[in-house]
Amino acid sequence: MRLVGDNVKIGVYPISKAMEIALELEVDLVEISPNAKPPVCKAMDYKKFVYEQKKREKALKSKATKVIIKEIRFGPNTDDHDYQFKKKHAEKFLKDGAKLKAYVFFKGRSIIYKDKGEILLLRLAQELEDYGKVEQMPRLEGKRMTMFIAPKKK
Repeated sequence: MRLVGDNVKIGVYPISKAMEIALELEVDLVEISPNAKPPVCKAMDYKKFVYEQKKREKALKSKATKVIIKEIRFGPNTDDHDYQFKKKHAEKFLKDGAKLKAYVFFKGRSIIYKDKGEILLLRLAQELEDYGKVEQMPRLEGKRMTMFIAPKKK
């Protein structure tokens, strides 16, 4: 078998000699490539290797960002005061780094005002362009017209 590792003379050794070298250095003999001719083994402290690998994975996991989606619901005939109130909440959500899902919900026959709903969402997008950019333009899905806004990078 081919032996590699720190403090080891790299070369091809019989299995018994490789085990002897590993015992001498007080390390484990780990098979890296069993399909190679001859198979490759590395002399290393396996527990330390596993520990460092877990530590690395944990560090990567902590750096990963979690996407938060906040929703704001409008009606097709939302009054101006209600609109301004909800817009302030939308600004706060985008400043905090959350994605925003704004939608207009059409009840009953109010679906005939879908143009009003689209105008409302486009107005919201235009007024929030300092805080975020539109990820998906208003799109009607059943009784909902949905639009996504992602926060701007700092």
